[in-house]
Formats: sequence, structure tokens, C-alpha cells
Amino acid sequence: MGLIEKLPQILAESRAEYEAAQKVPSCFHVDSEFGRNGYAAIEDKENSAVFGANLLAVGNNEAFMNYLAEERKLKGKVQLIYIDPPFFSKANYGTEIRLSSEKLGTMPKIRQFAYHDLWQEGMEEYLKMLCIRFYQMKDLLSEEGCLWVHLDWHIVHYVKILLDEIFGEKNFINEIIWHYKSGGSSKRHYARKHDTLLFYAKSKNYYFCPQKEKSYNRDFKPYRFKGVREYRDETGWYTMVNMKDVWQLDMVGRTSAERTGYVTQKPEALIARILESCTRKGDLVADFFGGSGTLAAAAEKMGRNWIYCDLGMLAAVSAKKRLAKIGSRFDVLVQKGSEAEKNTCRIEVLESIEHAGATDSSILRLELTGYRPDENSQLPVDVKSSFVLCEAMNKDPLRFIEFWSVDYFYDGSVHRACDVFYRNGTDLVLTAEKIGKRFSKISIRAHDIFGNTAEKLISL
Repeated sequence: MGLIEKLPQILAESRAEYEAAQKVPSCFHVDSEFGRNGYAAIEDKENSAVFGANLLAVGNNEAFMNYLAEERKLKGKVQLIYIDPPFFSKANYGTEIRLSSEKLGTMPKIRQFAYHDLWQEGMEEYLKMLCIRFYQMKDLLSEEGCLWVHLDWHIVHYVKILLDEIFGEKNFINEIIWHYKSGGSSKRHYARKHDTLLFYAKSKNYYFCPQKEKSYNRDFKPYRFKGVREYRDETGWYTMVNMKDVWQLDMVGRTSAERTGYVTQKPEALIARILESCTRKGDLVADFFGGSGTLAAAAEKMGRNWIYCDLGMLAAVSAKKRLAKIGSRFDVLVQKGSEAEKNTCRIEVLESIEHAGATDSSILRLELTGYRPDENSQLPVDVKSSFVLCEAMNKDPLRFIEFWSVDYFYDGSVHRACDVFYRNGTDLVLTAEKIGKRFSKISIRAHDIFGNTAEKLISL
């Protein structure tokens, strides 16, 4: 039986699993919060209008979407969902990192795994995975909302058939071709230089604001047609027309300030164009295969509220750092029983406190002095890289810290990051200082380059 003949069965089984998943109880809890400072972290704790619109979840996206629908009551509330799922490429994705510092000198590169795009049961398993989630996404979307699915040549043709069935053929709006220069070439086929984005609406009442682009006149000369407004730049004469369905946008360059180092990172310019077309300021948008957090970062900068989810710890730590650096305010949710819930590393912190002159305040100083993963830590590297890793860990263990944060008013439950310190190249601030009138419990959390978390609690 060919795959086309199996599509009805895939749809039926996916529908049944989707309906069964709605009866599963919630399994996410708020683990930490970013974006507030000092006593404000306590004062606006219950004020959801001030804080809590943005969510960053680490865990299974199927369970998380059920949590959003049932516990957060977000059915029909999301304006736009963009997903960039694995492409059924049958590959393991990773990146190379080079560790260097004064103590390490220059060391060989480490091959780091990010995620795998392998499906043991083949294409049927992959399509069923997506299909279940499409049903959930349709529930979350508002009547004006839309879904964008980002894929490439491997699987997009089958996915479109499933989306036609779930969302309706009449709600298919566009097939967008994203054309870029990067990528490999071959002597056996034409160079593959584009991805495909499928754009579907929830209903006929979807919101859409067409974007404009330049259309250069033939020979770049003026037409001087009556009623047609023309413009001129260094290339020549042009008119402004509604944007076409082929988009030429560069990938994120190796030296770009936007680059996080996460594999398969997409450019913010691509996501910004989608957000401009299908959302307004204040709208809620979501990405359930969040990766390095490009949708969330673009949404933050454009005044949209956002929801992020990814199963990978490496993806989550990249997104947390990226969003915290641009001043975003968000809750971090963790799936109960997941690897992300476990603090699998140890840090050493030296603390001191002294009175601040003639005032009734005190000066608290904290210094990060050591780091070590335990036997449960995820160190996603190949065998060759593991020897380099061990050598670097012994020479300069703090080089593995990607960023760390301090909650000076820890309530024993949720870590609220009052101060956050990020690595900039090889540099990382290792000392935190705070002046205050009262300190009781303090929580320090550090995140390493592999996505592992270490926590240290101090009682004063």
C-alpha cells in the first residue's frame, strides 16, 4: 500500500489520539521568571495583566498545547501559529563549538548535537506526529487566526494534503517560497536553495495586511502611466506593488549579531514579514517547535505577546538567553518528570554580606567560583569530542557557563531572575552585588552550553 492510500488512516488515528490527549491532566508548572527586578518581583507577582503574557515552555509540545487549551483557557485566543518542525531529512543536526579562554588557550572544536530528524517507523510516524498537533493548533487559533508551516522538499507535498483535510482546501491562502543563497550544491541535481511555507487560515474571516515591495520597470525607465505613482532609486524607476509569493531573504550569516549558534536558526526578517502580514500589536503568537526562539524574539521587538515551546534543552537555553538579553518578560514552564526539571549540574558560590555605611541596608556579594556536571547531565557530544570536553572541564570549568541569574528574594518555589549575567564571547561576569534592607533566601541558577541547569540555594 502506497503512502497516499494510508493518508486517511493517518488522519483517523491522529484524530483519535488528539481527542484522547484532551483528557490527560496538566503536567506543566512555572519554574522560573525573567524580566523583573528587585522588590518588583514580589509586588507584581499576582498581576497577570502586568506579567505572564509570554510563556517559554520546555517539554513535549503535544502535552503543552493541551495545557494551554485546558488550563490556560487559550482555545480560540491565538492569532498566529508559526512552526518550523523537523523536515524529515533523516539526519542528526549539530553544531561545532570552539572553547577558548586564558586558561584553555585554543582547543579543538567540539561537535555538539542539537536534535535528530530520524523517524524509526518512517514517514507515517512523522506525518501522524504533525497531524495530531495540527488538530490542536486549529483549536488554539482565533477565528481571525492563521497557521504557517515551514518545511522543504522532503515532505511538504504530503503535509499540504493533510492540512487541506484539517483546515479545509478553501482556507489555504498561499504557498510562500523562501529563496536564499546559502546551502550546498551537487553534480547530480540543481542546487536546492529554497524552503516552502504553507499559509492556512482558521476561517474566511482571517486577518491579513498585504505588504508592499518594489517592482522595477522594464529597462528601469519611467512608464509615466496616468494614475500610476513611480519612484526612483540608485537602480532605476519602480512602482510599489503587493508582495509576491517568492521571498528573497538571506539566511543568518556566520558573523551576524543575530546569530545564536543554534543549528537551523531562521532569520528574524522572515518572521517579521509574517507577523506584519497576519498580526497586530498586542496579538498573541506561538511557535511549538521553538528552536533558538526567532519567532519569540521578533514578536517581542514588534510588540506582540508570544508563546514558545521546545523539547530540546539546548534550544531552550539558547532561547532563554536570547530573550532575556533583549529585556523580555516571560515565565519559564517545565514539564513534570522531564529532563529539564532536573538540576543536573553543581555550582559553587562564595557569598558575603556587610552593612552599607550608616544606613540600615546591607551589601550582598555573590561570586560564582565553580561548576561541575554530575553523572545525569546531558552532554550531547560525540566520542572524539568527549575527550576534549573532559580536558577543558578540568582546566576551566566556568567556561561552560552560558549565563546565570540571581533571585535575591526567593520564595522557595519559583526562581525570579532579578539579575542576569550573559557570556559575551569568552567573557562572563562572575560576581553579583546587591544593596537591600533584607535578605533571607537567595537562589542562584546557572545554565551551561548544553542546556543543563545548576541551582544553588543560600539562606541568610
